Amino acid sequence: MSFTIQSKCRVSPRFSLKRVETRPSTRASVGQSVNRHTIRVSKCSAGGVRPEKSARSNSFVTNALAIEHDQAPYYAENEGTVEGIRKTALITAIKTPYLKDGRFDLGAYDALVETQINNGVEGLIIGGTTGEGHLMSWDEHIMLIAHTANRYGQHLKVIGNTGSNSTREALHATQQGFAVGMDAALQINPYYGKTSQAGLLHHFNAVLDEGPAIVYNVPGRTGQDIVPDTVRELATHENFIGIKECTGNDRIKMYSDEGISCWSGNDDEAHDARHLCGAKGVISVTSNIVPSLFRTMMDIQDEELNQKLQPLINWMFREPNPIGLNTILAMGGLCKPVFRLPYCPMSLAEREEAVRLINDIGLENTIFDSINALNDDDILLRTTF
Repeated sequence: MSFTIQSKCRVSPRFSLKRVETRPSTRASVGQSVNRHTIRVSKCSAGGVRPEKSARSNSFVTNALAIEHDQAPYYAENEGTVEGIRKTALITAIKTPYLKDGRFDLGAYDALVETQINNGVEGLIIGGTTGEGHLMSWDEHIMLIAHTANRYGQHLKVIGNTGSNSTREALHATQQGFAVGMDAALQINPYYGKTSQAGLLHHFNAVLDEGPAIVYNVPGRTGQDIVPDTVRELATHENFIGIKECTGNDRIKMYSDEGISCWSGNDDEAHDARHLCGAKGVISVTSNIVPSLFRTMMDIQDEELNQKLQPLINWMFREPNPIGLNTILAMGGLCKPVFRLPYCPMSLAEREEAVRLINDIGLENTIFDSINALNDDDILLRTTF
């Protein structure tokens, strides 16, 4: 396996938080009717949205904003951020695409976001594990939150991953995230340098004081479980929205029965979490690829669809996330085949397997116009950016 590795750093202007200005919200008013079929976008290459005539109207989508505003979108703001987010079923942990020099590819990013909106996604996690927030500078991280909030905040909930294993850093990033317009934060428990459950309470209460947040429990990544008694105490905070729970559906059912809002963090368990265990929905990785199918799966109980998606989901998580997502989006031409190390693509044999899986699901049910396995020589690994 031979990839091109580039280490030369290209210096670009730094994003200055002092120059950020927030804009008044233009979200739909409470009670406004919503119809997820009224937003139309074009599938596109990584270069950005291409103008395309809508098959269902005489209007055109353009590079300026490939979303129609003739009717309200699927998303509409509810009676406040905490309650509003509690009513969202499908939240995508969005991918961050890169240019060949390793900087953000905002044209490709916008196209991905607009496709999510078009297919009924109600919220995005910005700069999460899937979006590689841990490989970003905080300047990059807050810039991407600001870009998303200002450009798309009227269409869906913008949830910035501003958590950290340092309480001071989490507080600073969360303050910045709210200053540039995010609706809520995703807050992880301190990882690697773990603390006690008492320390977790102090940490989470400090960041919850800054604004609405979803707490994220993923012991497989952090090395520590946020135990139920800790979650129950956090749930009394007015800014506690709920928990993204990755320990399984038994925990989700327990919390749901107690009135604590939960989202499944496991795509393979999301259908049962939603329809059998009381989860509000899912914070999904695979919905980057098949948002319309995840929309259906959150709206109705459909075991046949759930089983149909399992082979793709299993492939997506065969290697640690976001390796599978990065690989398949490059294969579909929606992101350039550029990886920030330490991530590198799936093997050629696994890429060929993914082509078969997508064809089994039906290309028309995905965000792709076409898909190919790529050659190893097409893939660029970046050590600096």
